[in-house]
Amino acid sequence: MTTPEAREEAVLEAVRKRRELVNEAIPESLPVQQPERLYEASRYLLDAGGKRLRPTILLTVAEALADVETLTEDYHAFPTLTGSDANGSPPNGSTAETIDIMDAAVSVEVIQSFTLIHDDIMDDDDLRRGVPAVHREYDLETAILAGDTLYSKAFEIMLEAGADPDRAVDALDILATTCTKICEGQALDVTFEEREDVTPEEYLEMVEQKTAVLYAAAACLPAILMGADDETIDALYGYGLDIGRAFQIQDDVLDLTVPSEKLGKQRGSDLVENKQTLITVHAREQGITIEDLVDTTDVDAVTEAEIDDAVSRLEAVGSISYANEMARDLVEQGKDRLEVVPDNEARELLFELADYLIERGY
Repeated sequence: MTTPEAREEAVLEAVRKRRELVNEAIPESLPVQQPERLYEASRYLLDAGGKRLRPTILLTVAEALADVETLTEDYHAFPTLTGSDANGSPPNGSTAETIDIMDAAVSVEVIQSFTLIHDDIMDDDDLRRGVPAVHREYDLETAILAGDTLYSKAFEIMLEAGADPDRAVDALDILATTCTKICEGQALDVTFEEREDVTPEEYLEMVEQKTAVLYAAAACLPAILMGADDETIDALYGYGLDIGRAFQIQDDVLDLTVPSEKLGKQRGSDLVENKQTLITVHAREQGITIEDLVDTTDVDAVTEAEIDDAVSRLEAVGSISYANEMARDLVEQGKDRLEVVPDNEARELLFELADYLIERGY
């Protein structure tokens, strides 16, 4: 029987291999050009690293749908589901027998980087991925422009995938809607900081928009670009939403439980900045006054001991357990949606990736 540690190692290896390929593709899709400072700032976080979970999910979904052995196809000339007719031409008026699915993967990662740059500006964070935030490394004006550049470049890169025109339009529609929802989710997150009556349902709606929709886009975009039916597209979108919400809940837990040097940012920053999380929402319902857990009047003065004490109180009322159980339920729900995908090695990896999102240590 495979141990949990062995399963995690297999997932990490699968992610690593696809991450390397995505990392190779990013400079090709987003070269540093004139004005150099703008494009260097745009590439800064992309070059700083990142797990590349969203593009990994996108590439793996493509492999599952095409029912091919993983890591054997050229992602830059990936087969569509419509194939070719008896004359060797794509059927039904389609103009694309293969597509560059890697461009779609890079496009999604570029959107992710755009959101991180603007998120760090809004939160006035100093660190991201263990390096200074873009607005700290460069300046505020350059960081804003870099985020805007990444936003627009993502659409250009998606078009480079070379999909059938109708499918390309549908993919761009998903990408545009996703960006709108991310902004709406961010706006909700900001307003929640001024409220003490946020419900778990409201929190889940917020993280669905702010975080989960990009996972949903990553999961369904291959189906759109490759020519899958609506049932498959919808199921994969739902898979992404479920595991994306679970991912954010796990992030909330890790923010409190992982050391700052491993996390790449200040531990307990959500608590210090009075951000609403599923943990704090639940704790309020148990009678905990969140504002009393740490002193938010001087963020830099908050100590590790204070964070430890806050975590102990949150554990005592069951708030961290509540968050963990919610994340697990969402992952199981998401995995159930994969019945529309052929039973193959790539689908099994999608199951394991979903589990990894809530079992990871950082």
